[in-house]
Amino acid sequence: MDMNSDKLIVSKVLILDDAVGHFDGLKAFCGDAGLLGIRPHGDAGSVMSILRSNVDLGGIMLYENYGGPAGEGLGLAREIHALRPELPIFLRRDATASVAGLTERDAAMFRCAYTLQDLQHLRASLDASIFSRVYPNDLVRGIAEMTRASLESLFHGCDVDMETPYLVKDRIIHGEVFTMIAIESNWCRGYMMLQASESALLRLLGEDCEEREPMGFRELNNVLGEATNLIWGSFKNRYVGTTDTGLHGQTQVPIIINHHRNYISFGSDDPQLCFKYTLRPQGRGDVAVPVYQRFVFNLSWSPEAFHENPSVEALVESGELELF
Repeated sequence: MDMNSDKLIVSKVLILDDAVGHFDGLKAFCGDAGLLGIRPHGDAGSVMSILRSNVDLGGIMLYENYGGPAGEGLGLAREIHALRPELPIFLRRDATASVAGLTERDAAMFRCAYTLQDLQHLRASLDASIFSRVYPNDLVRGIAEMTRASLESLFHGCDVDMETPYLVKDRIIHGEVFTMIAIESNWCRGYMMLQASESALLRLLGEDCEEREPMGFRELNNVLGEATNLIWGSFKNRYVGTTDTGLHGQTQVPIIINHHRNYISFGSDDPQLCFKYTLRPQGRGDVAVPVYQRFVFNLSWSPEAFHENPSVEALVESGELELF
């Protein structure tokens, strides 16, 4: 990821549009709007299997006639909405940039309807639903730096790659191992999560451990717990002031976790800030273990009050500290 880019955050959207003649236009629009468009390889029948997998998305762009006869896309939209109701669906129509003519129940499934002649209407809807929350670039860069450093310190001999940070509207849990810690400051309140596959991480940690007993899940839990604490400690040192208040007397909301469905809900529809890191043992190009990190500031979010605590170097330069 280019951490010097002005556009640090994207959102993955599933594009269900088989009108080949409009592909280039939609692709250019996605690039300008900060969208990472992905399309299914198969026909409309493969879409539901994709959505049943752990593909995290910000939304779905659906053509009303996707998959064949006129109106076929509506039937698919009903299936999608029943399976993943948290995902906003943006409906492309041939003639009408509205949900006119649809039943009230069908119209309620879509965040907006648009035509290729009125993409600004789509852009406004995307900004209001997927990109409704602004994350300061310095915060995004800082999270990436401190997380990469923490993972490198715990997973010795591994390179840590990172994809472009992205926003999601779904509530998917990746893998079996899940850590969560409260994030607290005067400008934000919420949670940070790390998620990963237990078996993949156990294999990774056993790569250079031939001289001792194989690591069990309890030891793995300790490693991920330590990673979570390291990241939160770095976050606190960098972004949380000494006068920030705690939880006393503040509102909480219930967190719902359904492991069978790989589902978690924090009682908020706000998009979550996500990072994907890939651990690669040096000299083993065939091994790649993803670790997912999510931030949900569901209890309080005031980015205008965000600030970074001054570093030692900055305090020396300002004259507040001097080197001994």
